Amino acid sequence: MIWQEGIEPTATQAVSDVEVCCGGDALKPIETAGPTCLAAQDLAHLENQKVFFGHQSVGDDIVHGIRDLMASDPRLKLHIVESADPQQVPGPAFVETHIGRNGDPQSKAEAFRTIMDRGMGKEGGIALYKYCYVDVGPATDIQKMFDEYRHGVDSLKLKYPLLRIVHVTIPLTTVEPAIKVWVKSALGRVTARDINRKRDAYNQLLAQAYCGEPIFDLAEIESTCRDGLRSESSVSRRQVPALNPKLTTDGGHLNESGRRTAARHLLLVLAKLGAGT
Repeated sequence: MIWQEGIEPTATQAVSDVEVCCGGDALKPIETAGPTCLAAQDLAHLENQKVFFGHQSVGDDIVHGIRDLMASDPRLKLHIVESADPQQVPGPAFVETHIGRNGDPQSKAEAFRTIMDRGMGKEGGIALYKYCYVDVGPATDIQKMFDEYRHGVDSLKLKYPLLRIVHVTIPLTTVEPAIKVWVKSALGRVTARDINRKRDAYNQLLAQAYCGEPIFDLAEIESTCRDGLRSESSVSRRQVPALNPKLTTDGGHLNESGRRTAARHLLLVLAKLGAGT
């Protein structure tokens, strides 16, 4: 985890559809039960801060994962509220809501800024929003998309010094088997692997620009297997991360294992930030 949702899948992809994924028997089911791996001090930091999380469907998966963790670990007691007006929610809380429109990343950036300007920015707290895998498509200008994100969040940081922003990488999808890639390429069609490469390019820009700042690296979490190796596919002789098939049922959204894993990592990032480290 760094401290610091295109092609919409239409069917469940089997593990055998992945050309390069970790190797051996790496794709073992990730544990879905047990402790949250949060220490008592982490829990205290989480329970005493206000967080706003703007998202769409993969974000719903992550929020569901947080609720799963709360059900399995009674020590974890978060006040989860769905609201687009976090400044109206009293006291410490995890405030979440859908923002913008899928396929239109700028609408999400604008919605996030509007919500911060309503009051939470001035009041302070922790805020983050995520793009979806469907926000990146064949025609997406990645540099422009990143520049717009950077301009928006940097402006907020300057305007609201009490606001702490967590950056989030763009989630990935699973990929086609090699034979389908060959057919699509022969027909001049864009592959899921090509789109993951664009998502990865955005994520690299994010990591470079905000090195040393809190980053919830969702793409890394999604593409990491239980043995620590990465789920990857070959694109133009380069290995590009892909969503681990064991963490999804439809090639894009997170299953129980995936949502718990992502939720646990998010909470660890938030706890660290709440501790001031």
